[in-house]
Amino acid sequence: MPTLKSMSGAIVLAGVLTIAGCEPEDRASVPSPLQAAATYAEPAGAEIVVLDSALAAQVFDEGAPIERLTEDRFGWSEGPVWIKDGAYLLFSDVPGNTIYKWSEQTGLESFLQPSGYDGEDTTGVFREPGANGLIRGDLPGTILLGDHGNRAIARLDLETKDKTLLAKDFEGKRFSSPNDLVLTDDGAIYFTDPPYGLKGEDASPFKEMPFNGVYLWRPEDDGASVVVIDDSLTRPNGVALSPDGGTLYVSVSDPEAARVYAYTLGPDGLATERRIFVDLTAMVEQGYAGLPDGMAVDVDGRVYVAGPGGIHVFLADGAPIARITTGAPTANCAFGDDGRTLYLTSGAFLARVRLKATGLGFEG
Repeated sequence: MPTLKSMSGAIVLAGVLTIAGCEPEDRASVPSPLQAAATYAEPAGAEIVVLDSALAAQVFDEGAPIERLTEDRFGWSEGPVWIKDGAYLLFSDVPGNTIYKWSEQTGLESFLQPSGYDGEDTTGVFREPGANGLIRGDLPGTILLGDHGNRAIARLDLETKDKTLLAKDFEGKRFSSPNDLVLTDDGAIYFTDPPYGLKGEDASPFKEMPFNGVYLWRPEDDGASVVVIDDSLTRPNGVALSPDGGTLYVSVSDPEAARVYAYTLGPDGLATERRIFVDLTAMVEQGYAGLPDGMAVDVDGRVYVAGPGGIHVFLADGAPIARITTGAPTANCAFGDDGRTLYLTSGAFLARVRLKATGLGFEG
């Protein structure tokens, strides 16, 4: 099991578990068919870097392993969401245009393909045609998704797999590639719209929006509405809400301004103030892999941010607690199981780690 030790001025829960029969890391291999059952091993380079030992002791058990749940088989895994009714995880492979399902009982399965654009891209519109962020739905038996391929936020029925597009444009211009989203208690949706789904991104001739925005979608009796929260960010990406719903977190995946912003929200859901929650630009400059991306929040308000060097854990005031690294860039994370497992979409594979903390939405 991993042991507590000191490394470069930080405390590290480090160690590597191996399974007999695993291929050496330097040996090329062909991905096997989807497995019927899960296999577990700690990824090479996995560790929990503790930045405040007292605070970290409230989140992690000493020796908690980081478990690798799949082989390297995804182009870029993203958007994990736990489905309580069924006890399984859904997550997306954005360039692979697929939503996958993983459970303890059956392992990895393909759930929806295509997950986004379902036609032939004859004009070369898309860089990433699949769904990206996935979250719990606003209606029973559904999830919500940022749909790069349909350039929309959408609702997916988990049984029929029918998709309803909720918002496709703003002031007559199509969104670029809605990326991540978060649901409010009253059924509204905050979402981001960077250009990552389009080939050429900002330079794409198919990009209609003059900015990369953060938006609020509201369901209303006379039809849904969309308003802009912020039109000034270069690459808005992940979004999350504080437990009381009064603070919106937005990550920016710009290597020159790798930040997470915190917005104070008024009674109408609009931002009244913006501040820098954390700035990770220095870690990008130091060569850590990854950029600010998906986020999760626990019941005590801690914020778990995918960024350079893994998943960063912060107090609600921005004080750093620890960093979870799988040895590979990690795009997103989500709580699952009983609310004390953090699932990690780590580039080409899926991983998880058990925590003492409980994720938002698992209080009861």
